[in-house]
Amino acid sequence: MDLGIKGRKAIVCAASKGLGRGCAMALAKEGVDLVINARTADVLEKTADEIRKATGVKVTAVACDVTRPEGREAVLKACPEPDIVINNAGGPPPGDFRDWTRDHWIAAVDANMLTPIELIKATVDGMMARGFGRIVNITSSSVKAPIDILGLSNGARSGLTGFVAGVARKTVKKGVTINGLLPGPFDTDRLRGTFVARAKSASRSVEEEMRIGAAANPAGRFGTPEEFGAMCAFLCSVHAGYITGQNILMDGGQYPGTY
Repeated sequence: MDLGIKGRKAIVCAASKGLGRGCAMALAKEGVDLVINARTADVLEKTADEIRKATGVKVTAVACDVTRPEGREAVLKACPEPDIVINNAGGPPPGDFRDWTRDHWIAAVDANMLTPIELIKATVDGMMARGFGRIVNITSSSVKAPIDILGLSNGARSGLTGFVAGVARKTVKKGVTINGLLPGPFDTDRLRGTFVARAKSASRSVEEEMRIGAAANPAGRFGTPEEFGAMCAFLCSVHAGYITGQNILMDGGQYPGTY
């Protein structure tokens, strides 16, 4: 299927590895020029070079912390009129809420709620004026089914989801959609970090805990960044203009609810 976005411009946040990289590669394969960012310059540039060689599109790497105003400014300077924005940032650490201070909460909200809102604010009016825009917020399955040790993520990402629910209904008439993409367990560094905490709590090895986790999923495995990227690319396509304000759960069937 031709997704109809060849020649478009996209900002993909936290794209040096994991799910962000999967999204960047999928968009590049559709002919979308990219501005990608992450904090570690050498890893980011390596990813940018791999995407260029694999797809031939223009890839601009901006090494920065997108959760900081100066980071967002640098990204937007490199791509002032994006057609597509993929909001993504590393999740806050797992733990027990009794150990978290106000500073922990502010950092989580800043990274996983306010940063996406600021990028939406900076780009959505231009998208509407041009008559096309796709914004995808990578959040978490914890928005649908909270995970006890990820309380910081549960709260911050749910706040973003509630905010988007209203805005997305105001932009779609002008050709701009805003959706959430909710990953369950995917084979990434972030997943391993979560299982390190679980393994410690259960007095098991990380490998054993991950095997147990994969077996517990209805799919019998973890998802791949490539699968996630393909869904992201579809949500950014010309075919997805009637989908907005939705939260697409990708978790191998792990969520047990009907709705």
